[in-house]
Amino acid sequence: MGQPIAITMSNMSVSTIPVICYYNGQIVKTKTDVEYEGSETCIAPLKIPIECTFQQLIDMIYSKTTIDKRRFNLVLICKYPLRNGNRFQPFPVRDDSSVHEMLDLVNTTTIEEIELYIKVVRVKAQLNQSVGGHEDLSVRDHYNVAQSVYGCGPSTGAVPNTGLDGDDDDSADEEGNDQDVNDERAGDDVDVDENASSFQTFNQVLENEQGIYVSAQAPYCDVSNHQDDETLDESSPGNYHLPPTPQFEHVENLDIVVASCWTPWVRHTTGCSSGEFVIGQVFNSKSNLQEAVKIYSITAHQEYVVVASLKKLLVLKCKKAEECHCPWKLRAMVMKDTSLFVINKYTGPYTYVNPCLNRDHHQLDSNLVASHIKALIKAQFTLSTAAIQASVMEKWRYQISYKKALDGKHKAIRQLFGDFFQSYIELPRLFLAIEQSNPGSIVIWKTLEINMSNTEIFQRVFWSFKQSIEGFQHCRPVISIDGTHLYGKYKGKLLIAMGCDGNNQLFPLAFAITEGENTDSWGWFLACIRNIVTQRMGICVISDRHPSIMVAMSNPHLGWAAPSAYHRICMRHFASNFMTRFKDNILKNLVCRAALASTERKFDKHMNTIGRINPEALQWLEAVPLQLWALSHDGGRRYGLMTTNISEVFNSVLKGARSLPATALVQLTFFHLNGYFVARRELGANRLASDERFTPYVDAQIQSRVVKAGSMEIVLYDHVQALFHVKSRRVEFIALTYMKKNAHVERH
Repeated sequence: MGQPIAITMSNMSVSTIPVICYYNGQIVKTKTDVEYEGSETCIAPLKIPIECTFQQLIDMIYSKTTIDKRRFNLVLICKYPLRNGNRFQPFPVRDDSSVHEMLDLVNTTTIEEIELYIKVVRVKAQLNQSVGGHEDLSVRDHYNVAQSVYGCGPSTGAVPNTGLDGDDDDSADEEGNDQDVNDERAGDDVDVDENASSFQTFNQVLENEQGIYVSAQAPYCDVSNHQDDETLDESSPGNYHLPPTPQFEHVENLDIVVASCWTPWVRHTTGCSSGEFVIGQVFNSKSNLQEAVKIYSITAHQEYVVVASLKKLLVLKCKKAEECHCPWKLRAMVMKDTSLFVINKYTGPYTYVNPCLNRDHHQLDSNLVASHIKALIKAQFTLSTAAIQASVMEKWRYQISYKKALDGKHKAIRQLFGDFFQSYIELPRLFLAIEQSNPGSIVIWKTLEINMSNTEIFQRVFWSFKQSIEGFQHCRPVISIDGTHLYGKYKGKLLIAMGCDGNNQLFPLAFAITEGENTDSWGWFLACIRNIVTQRMGICVISDRHPSIMVAMSNPHLGWAAPSAYHRICMRHFASNFMTRFKDNILKNLVCRAALASTERKFDKHMNTIGRINPEALQWLEAVPLQLWALSHDGGRRYGLMTTNISEVFNSVLKGARSLPATALVQLTFFHLNGYFVARRELGANRLASDERFTPYVDAQIQSRVVKAGSMEIVLYDHVQALFHVKSRRVEFIALTYMKKNAHVERH
């Protein structure tokens, strides 16, 4: 919706030129023309001085219109006439030269006034501030990181479907076919609990999860130089429930939503535990009744067909009623002014004896499978299809197909966490709620425009919480970045940036959901971090050797080139690349030892050994700048961190959530970080109350060095120059010289 703004220009004999500006509408482009449409379109006539600058033009438009300068940026498009015929094309007005060219149209063409179309873009973050000692970053031009905004989402029919093509609902024929059926099969779908909270309560997940960074009492995350870390528990246990969306309509209710307790699933008593239904038996809903009948028939190894299935009526009969004269029949109706279903006619049990059991059962459909595995999905997001088949076999002694198990899993996920498509529509409101409840948190969108009113296609979103932004100022200047796959219906990549706190534990810093790992997406992500999260100079960034990361890190316009920042390679990924090339475990271990060597003497020793075994391998290693992968040549930038473990650990924590809708993934990061900061705050308060100056990790490091120093012999040579002779158990002689606050080591 737009409003026009008018700005008028005259010929060279006049000092001002009339221009008509349109705003509160949308730009519509055809093959031969450009128009501005919208039911609320307004115009604002302006007289623009001939020598007007771009900034002066912007200020005039803000003052003339009702557009809020603090909340919205302006994109200016001029209706530009072409020389060959009555044709027009859009002409972006973005600097002083384009303003002058626009104003000159009155003199060079026959038009008497200029039409200027205004597109309003919500301000998400200021991304063109100076960073450190390098140039201003024109990130908005290069990466469009500030595109809007709330209300956007995947357009209907335009969202790329790179995953599943939707669920093949097999419920349409699961109840059987009958010539007398007056069927509304949609009523056979499993109903969703309408009383569930709209926010998925992740508190129970954090209580049950064995993640190493949540509990303050748990051992700290090992982000040191160990080569063989234990594999983390890949399960992501948790107690979740379906989030209908109404509470997001009123963001001011966020505190109530977050604090609300989880309402456990109601397991409705079917009343047929003795084996039979009874007349007058009441069920909470039609779906509850259908589920009970399915379980009853599966247990009896019998099948039924649907005679009638309406909104207020359900009639079932035995599948072999005519063939074997089985009298089993059930009729239920809705109770007046309620949603309850009551059985008013029943004839049972089944009298037909099934001579053999099929491998599958017609009533064991994907809806029933979904109902059965909900608890399993809540406990483990990564539940495999084979595990679902095994669970069904154990419960009902039927072997369901792979497709039915997969459909059941998709339906269970949709019932627990919402629809994949709908999640992208709800995502802006979720982020708005997070921003309003956590002032200072940053969310940056990038969307693709289409020729549909008030609709944009989602491409990327970046988010970082205020607590992470402020807390990183007190962490060592090291960031680990990594990307991981999303496995939901719409594929993509989750990009993560992690720091390391004073207790040597991971410190979540920033996240992004992107279309993939490419130079543009990594450059956009790093630009957001540099401009929004931290502008500290000399930051060390540790990553793998992904080509897109290497290109983005070397781009001087993004602020990550030396000396503003220093790029280092993960030792584990580097050794893996080496192994792929040379396929020699002995050489790989030597490469790791060389990378971990703290002195150049030890480094040279391992490199010489590699050269004697395989000269080509030595050449391959020397072709990579040593400071990128060797600790001894690092200059202290890594602070001893040799791998991207800190980001990979968090990736493993989110592993199960990566197959969930986008809203569930974002909520999981929110609640994980909340648990992280709560635990760290309590730990810090307790340490301060006990008059402890350092973190447990630092205390342990100091103690280990004190013990090591106790085994050394020290001889003083010069107290003025602080020159000592230190002899360790390894019979290594070190002349250690301290000059002012600097130190260097001389080996003999």
